[in-house]
Amino acid sequence: MMMNETMLAGMRAAMSRLQTEGPGAATETIQQRLRGRMPAGTWPGNAATAYRVRATDPPPFGTAVNPGGVVNGFVPDLLARLGIDAPLNGLRFERPVFAPPVDAQADGDAPAPGQFLAGSFTNPAGTRAYKLYVPTAYQGQPLPLVVMLHGCMQNPDDFAVGTRLNAIAEEQSCLVLYPAQSQSANGSKCWNWFNTVDQQRGQGEASLIAGMTQEVVTTYHIDPSRVYIAGLSAGGAMALIMGTTYPELYAAVGIHSGVPYAAANDLPSALAAMKGTATLDANARQQAVPIIVFHGDRDTTVHPRNSDLIMSQSVASPARAQTKTGLADDGHHAYTQRVHEDSDGRIVAEHWLVHGAGHAWSGGSQRGSFTDGKGPDASQEMMRFFAMHSKPASRVS
Repeated sequence: MMMNETMLAGMRAAMSRLQTEGPGAATETIQQRLRGRMPAGTWPGNAATAYRVRATDPPPFGTAVNPGGVVNGFVPDLLARLGIDAPLNGLRFERPVFAPPVDAQADGDAPAPGQFLAGSFTNPAGTRAYKLYVPTAYQGQPLPLVVMLHGCMQNPDDFAVGTRLNAIAEEQSCLVLYPAQSQSANGSKCWNWFNTVDQQRGQGEASLIAGMTQEVVTTYHIDPSRVYIAGLSAGGAMALIMGTTYPELYAAVGIHSGVPYAAANDLPSALAAMKGTATLDANARQQAVPIIVFHGDRDTTVHPRNSDLIMSQSVASPARAQTKTGLADDGHHAYTQRVHEDSDGRIVAEHWLVHGAGHAWSGGSQRGSFTDGKGPDASQEMMRFFAMHSKPASRVS
């Protein structure tokens, strides 16, 4: 959808109502404008001048990405997630604070020595490309698989660099699958977590990701009891959808800066979900799949309350919880870690709230976008958590 000066004025009005009256009023303003129902004179500006902004592909693997150049305010982020072209002219939005990218040698992040292969998967829902990291230790034996879902305006190469997952996979001998959202499916390459069809088993993007996972499991003789999935932001929301709709496929789920399952099915509910005010269906509960959640408490894109909502969906009430804190030192972020155990004393869920962190992968490399190297290492902690969990034989598909 193209946005012109008239729409820009409307977005200013929506922002004003968001600040004074809340998300519902802001959404009403946007909807009225999209339907063309605004009263005469309400939308000043010259409708003849239009601006189109499209996300461009991040540079190839190994090239520094400047995340500070990505607009990270609430309204443009929402529009990006809904596949609407967001204007940069005429509005001021908050931008994330990131350290500038550094080169691989200075950051100590030389590319991992295994193979980083490109492929694609097709089913009736469409086609999606992917990258697959195969460690040097792989000789056809059954190894674990981790599926990593990137966030908006990212791609598999960028996400692999930012999370350092390939290097960790090389150390721990596992494969990593990075599905790629296509720009034709979403203008900003966000996974469509807010579309009902993409939240259902056997349909939409959920079927594509599951089918891609199953194909890699078969082709590379993956240990089917040790398949995991994780993601950032829109990718985190999609990872939760996958764990909920395909609990027999994934042994554990990692979510960074995501939203609860089935938190949205249209623009108003997507806006409410991102602001942490979604009304959740009591029946829309995540299946009994172990889960680890990370979120920054200064996240202005996806409200940190979403991490609490995810935990309430995912953890059975009898689960015992222990709270641990990590103190900040050497400029690093402090954090609060809440660990949930089942009746047998097994850890089934972890919730990491990173104090002072925004909408970024905690502990990630500065060479990737949307990373914060000052936080606890989400990649290492998720891999530790995954290693504790495998599916019993009765649940292996």
